[in-house]
Amino acid sequence: MWRILALPALLGLAACVGDVPMQDGTRMPPEPIPVDFVLVDKSDRTLTLYGQGKPLRRYPNLQFGDEPIGHKRFEGDERTPEGRYVIDYRNPDSRYHLSLHISYPDASDRAFAQAHGRSPGGDIFIHGQPNGRVGRLPGDWTDGCIAMANAEIEEIWRMVSDGTPIVIRP
Repeated sequence: MWRILALPALLGLAACVGDVPMQDGTRMPPEPIPVDFVLVDKSDRTLTLYGQGKPLRRYPNLQFGDEPIGHKRFEGDERTPEGRYVIDYRNPDSRYHLSLHISYPDASDRAFAQAHGRSPGGDIFIHGQPNGRVGRLPGDWTDGCIAMANAEIEEIWRMVSDGTPIVIRP
C-alpha cells in the first residue's frame, strides 16, 4: 500500500525539480541545458547534441559526401571528415539552408595532404538542403558536408554555439 501513496508524492516532487519560484507564486521552468558537445556517427547517420554529458537531442538520416566511407584526405575526394573538430562559425547566407562550419582541416589533416602534394580541402559545414528546394535531396550528395532537413538545422542553429566541440566518427 505504501507504494500507491508514495507514487503521487514522487510525481509531485518530480514536477517541481529545477523549477524556480517567482515572487508572485508562479514557477518559472528551468533553463535548458546548453549544448556543450556534438557527436556525428557516420555509420548510424545520426547527429546527437549533448549537454553536461547527457544526450539532449538526436537527429537521424544525415546525408554526407558522395563518398561517405572513410576520412576526408584531399580536396575533391567527396568524403566527410572524421575526427575531433570545433564548430567555429556560422553562415546565415549559405547556398544551403543555414550552415555551421566545422574546423576541418586541422594540423594533421594539412600535414597528411601536404606530404602527398595535395590540398586537404575545407569549407566543411553542417547545413540544410539547397536554398529554394522543397523537401530533401535523395541519398548522399554533398562535397563532404553533413546535410539534414531544414527544420533540423534551424533547431541546431539555435542550440549550438560557436566553439562547441564536435566529434565525427566512422
